[in-house]
Amino acid sequence: MEMAQELHVLAVDDSHVDRKVIERLLKISCCKVTAVESGTRALQYLGLDGEKSSMGIDGLKVNLILTDYSMPGMTGYELLKKIKESSVLSKIPVVIMSSEKILPRIDRCLEEGAEEFLLKPVKLSDVKRLRDFILRGEGDDNKETEKNIEQVCSRKRKLQDDPTTQSIPSPVVTAHDIESSPESQQPLSKQSKIG
Repeated sequence: MEMAQELHVLAVDDSHVDRKVIERLLKISCCKVTAVESGTRALQYLGLDGEKSSMGIDGLKVNLILTDYSMPGMTGYELLKKIKESSVLSKIPVVIMSSEKILPRIDRCLEEGAEEFLLKPVKLSDVKRLRDFILRGEGDDNKETEKNIEQVCSRKRKLQDDPTTQSIPSPVVTAHDIESSPESQQPLSKQSKIG
C-alpha cells in the first residue's frame, strides 16, 4: 500500500553499475524505481506502442524518466523525442544524464524538452532536488502527496534506526553520493526549473 504513495521514477541506463547507483539513490530518496537497460525497453514499459497512458506495466504512474544519453540502439535524446512526441506521455518530465559535458548535446536535449541535464556521477542531492521538483508539479494533490511521501520516508528511517531491525541493511552511500566538486554540483537545466 505504501508504494502507491511514493513517486515512481523510470531509470534508463545501459550500464548495470550506473543503473544500480541511480536505483539506490532514488530509493534513499523515497522513490519507487523501475530500472531498464535501454530506450527500447523504456518505451515497452511505458506502453508507447499502444499509446495508452503513463502507467507502467505494473500499473504505477510514472512521475519522472531519468535516462542516460549515450546508449546503444536508442540514445537518451531519441528516447526524449519519442516521449515528447507522444500525446499521452509528453507531460512526463524527462531528465538526461551523461558523463560527457558536450554543450551542443546539452542544448539540443533542453530544446527538445528535457527538464534538466545532469552530469554523472549523479549525486544524492541531485535526486532529492528532482523529487522536490516533481512534488511541486503534482498540482492540487501536492500537499497530500508530499505528506504521504514524508510519512513513508519517516517509517523507513525508523526501521533503519531501530536496533531490533539491525539485520535489515541500511542504504549504502557511495563516494559518488558525497563528491562535492563545485562544478559537478551545478545542474544544467532550462530556465532553472529545478533547484
